[in-house]
Amino acid sequence: MKKDILGRIVTAVVTDENERSIYSQIEGETFKTPKSELKKLPKIGSKLTGFAYENENHHLQLTKNTPKTGIGRYAWGPVVSVQRDLGVFVDIGLPNKDIVVSLDDLPEQHEIWPKKDDKLMVGLKVDKKGRLWGDLATETMFQGISQKADSSMKNQNVKCVAYRLKKVGTRVITKDYCLGFIHPSQREEEPRLGEVLDARVIGIRDDGTLNLSLKPRAYEVIGDDAQMILAALQHSSGVLDFSDKSSPDDIKEYFGISKGQFKRALGHLLKAGAARQENGKIYLNE
Repeated sequence: MKKDILGRIVTAVVTDENERSIYSQIEGETFKTPKSELKKLPKIGSKLTGFAYENENHHLQLTKNTPKTGIGRYAWGPVVSVQRDLGVFVDIGLPNKDIVVSLDDLPEQHEIWPKKDDKLMVGLKVDKKGRLWGDLATETMFQGISQKADSSMKNQNVKCVAYRLKKVGTRVITKDYCLGFIHPSQREEEPRLGEVLDARVIGIRDDGTLNLSLKPRAYEVIGDDAQMILAALQHSSGVLDFSDKSSPDDIKEYFGISKGQFKRALGHLLKAGAARQENGKIYLNE
């Protein structure tokens, strides 16, 4: 009978109270509600509406603090702990209950399970024994809440959450609810399920899905000398009166490095596409 009650907003009849709690019944089941949640105490025989669940002490509880997640309702929740033989615990906003996403619904590889502070979009489901479990949102659900990306997002940095892990790549959704895909070639290691990622838009598909990379831009991994030249360009209206033909003395005086160091650093910038060399000058690329 609990199977049709738990994880839902229900209305029960108040039957009793003590110093701290109100007790109400529905379909023969008794639920406790802390008086601290109620602005006005109900009378015996009146009705009380709230979210029904079983707390961590396995007592039935009816709360007025309704979580966004429920049966057929999905919302983001942070992972608070992991138990290898059970699953991961997600905070959905209940005062004394974290919801478990079963290990049966998680990847076989433990190293890509969610960790503390990762995010999962979950609803609730009840098993045959009347126990509440977290229910991961499906691909279809993510498609339903997503919006198409536009061309202005090209080369932008975006925050996203990994929601589906496949051999062909990682599916993510950005904080603005654009869907994205990360090919294995665009990452150093496979993200965890629920991991919050900093990614870069490298392409936009016709259907509005983003192609993303977790690898830094080429100039972001260049050395200090190249970073110095790049900074000098940015502070000189995007042009410097230097090139790989400049004299060692001029380079040493302006940059404080040898001509060999200068040429290597400049080469990195040119290869990364961050700058170009024309007519004896260096220009900053947009």
